[in-house]
Amino acid sequence: MERLLIEHGRIIDPSQRMDKIGDLLIVDGRIAAINPDLKTLSPDVRHLDATGKIVSPGLIDMHVHLREPDDNEESETIETGTMAAISGGFTSVACCPNTRPPLDTQANLELVRQLALRADHCNVFPMCCISKNREGKELAELGILFESGAVACSDDGSPIDDAELMRRAMEYCLMFDKPILSHTESFPLDKNGVMHEGTVSMLLGLRGMPAASEVVMVSRDITLAEITGARLHIMHVSTEGAVSAIRRAKNRGVRVTAEITPHHLTLTDEYLRTFDPNYKMNPPLRSREHVLACLNGLIDGTIDAIASDHAPHTAERKQQEITLAPFGIVGLETSLPLMIETLVSAGHLTWSQLIEKMSLNPSKILGIPKGTLQIGADADITVIDPERIWTVEEKDLHSKSKNTPYIGRTLKGQAVTTIVNGKIKFQR
Repeated sequence: MERLLIEHGRIIDPSQRMDKIGDLLIVDGRIAAINPDLKTLSPDVRHLDATGKIVSPGLIDMHVHLREPDDNEESETIETGTMAAISGGFTSVACCPNTRPPLDTQANLELVRQLALRADHCNVFPMCCISKNREGKELAELGILFESGAVACSDDGSPIDDAELMRRAMEYCLMFDKPILSHTESFPLDKNGVMHEGTVSMLLGLRGMPAASEVVMVSRDITLAEITGARLHIMHVSTEGAVSAIRRAKNRGVRVTAEITPHHLTLTDEYLRTFDPNYKMNPPLRSREHVLACLNGLIDGTIDAIASDHAPHTAERKQQEITLAPFGIVGLETSLPLMIETLVSAGHLTWSQLIEKMSLNPSKILGIPKGTLQIGADADITVIDPERIWTVEEKDLHSKSKNTPYIGRTLKGQAVTTIVNGKIKFQR
């Protein structure tokens, strides 16, 4: 029988409205007790001192690109991606299906599961495609894919332009009580776009991607969710209009949730003045007014979750001229520290609220039995040092790719121990 006692930590668990100093006992991979009688513990208990640290339910990133299966594996593998996850304090990740080949068959889902088990770093929950080959023309075999273990479906990276196809997808998802994760972008409006359409794009002479592109598709999908009763999740919200539409829909009782990325909360389109491709995202970095609207949406609960949209690319691909470079950055190892600095230290969210958006809410949206420290729950735990000061350096990142604009930035706060199913998988 394996026993681990995490001592003297600040235990924060939003699922129990708990925030107190105490000890947490793990036995055989499950939460056994909070503040157990230390006199009754056997001498074989392993001790982990968490004095001055926060002990939280394991963080969950519900939007990660692990890139495998892939035809070259140059940018990331499940081995390296999940290693980056536990380094960043994440005990569970949901991986997107836009791989090569895509996750639109039972065989490919099973391959992801086997590779994740072989890596043995963190829990990996795969999503399946909405449409076959992510082409937006014909529905994937959603029922079979859900029964094969997919926790959600998405064509992330490719919007579903066909409204009828999206409606039918929602109706299928409703039968299985699975969420549909929507990449809300209108390709005709964003075609060949590089950055947010606005004053900066005009001054730089770069083709813009208008905020309306996101708002149009968010509004359409909310309408479809309202008439079908389906569970709709809006991925990587970035605009004031989208936040307003989601807020109104929630007030009407539509089953809609939303996420935002750390980079859409911490960066603006002004950074594109450097022409650094590491600032090229999709959705693009928006202007200051959109960032503030998203922040307010996160604070008031319109936006439910924080997700990295971890998108690794090789240096050869990313360091092309900005019009040719692919979209996206790696984010698993910087998400938590950036959100501590931007949200908690700045006084916008409490620690409990931040953990709720990075653990409990993602678990609820995905319908997975994680995100809690209740007795009997899986012992997935993140220990955070809120005072740890560190600098993001390329050599320290565990992801196979290093495409991030945060290299060289000094941050305060970091996960120092990551425990998955009762086993310490990463420790600084």
